[in-house]
Amino acid sequence: MNDLKGERHKASCLLCPQHCQLKQGQSGRCHTRANREGEIVPLTYGEVAAWNLDPIEKKPLYHFYPGSRIFSVGGFGCNLSCSFCQNHEISQRHQAGRKTSPAELALQAKSSLGLCFTYSEPGMWYEMIRDTAPLVRAQGGKVVLVSNGTMSPRFMEDLIPWLDAVNIDIKGFTEEFYQHYCGGKLSWVLDNVQRLAGRVHMEITTLVIPGANDDPEAFRSLSRWLHNLNTPLAWHLSRYYPAYRLAVPPTERGVLDRLRKIAQEWLPYVYLGNVSGGSTTFCPHCAEAVIQRDSVIVSRLNQGHCPKCGEKIFGEF
Repeated sequence: MNDLKGERHKASCLLCPQHCQLKQGQSGRCHTRANREGEIVPLTYGEVAAWNLDPIEKKPLYHFYPGSRIFSVGGFGCNLSCSFCQNHEISQRHQAGRKTSPAELALQAKSSLGLCFTYSEPGMWYEMIRDTAPLVRAQGGKVVLVSNGTMSPRFMEDLIPWLDAVNIDIKGFTEEFYQHYCGGKLSWVLDNVQRLAGRVHMEITTLVIPGANDDPEAFRSLSRWLHNLNTPLAWHLSRYYPAYRLAVPPTERGVLDRLRKIAQEWLPYVYLGNVSGGSTTFCPHCAEAVIQRDSVIVSRLNQGHCPKCGEKIFGEF
């Protein structure tokens, strides 16, 4: 009888392109949504896994109000299962979290640049973003999303009018990589990057994993693809350290330097993360150092322009 009831109330979750088919009582692979009597309901609404007041550069966003701080919050769960996940304690399971509300999050964000949804996959916290973002905007704050980019088009479109900036992970540039290491599809991510391009401030992050996604030709292809979006952006190439279920050695600095050089053939703003150096913004016209990020942020911009040649630097300042 229970099996028959489960089949009768079977439902498809449409929030992301995984489209989990759930029987009565089942939760999806993200651990955040479940079938209750044939209706898909959120399990983690108002449950906080982590929150902090962070430098905006930590997101990473280097061209969006550099030097500012933003209240950052995340729930539980993720619709990917990356073997190298650095936040697997909160992304790969659902546990009891601190209770909050959209009004409380907006209040917490009031004394900073705004509110950043991050840490796990914020797309799985869709209803919280939908209900909180208008409150943050109404008090003059900015709304930021740090995401794996794996969300169904309809729901992404619903959020875009409320977003000021995004950092999207493009974790690799082959479908094989996404299938083997992440349990997802590259095409889903690229579709949303194209959807966001030119509509919000956008920066991209790629964690460079030795032997997995560090092929120079793949990076050249991705560099060209990002260039062909015809919208300004910044690209962060981050050094991998062993985490979760993946234990290959850390990325060598020389590999990052070589991949950065390839990327700079197509893109003017390419940075190295999780290493010392590699975070300075140079003018793409005259190579002047216009923003330096060491122990403190030092900006030499003149109303968003290079002080030496007058070139407009991409970003919000």
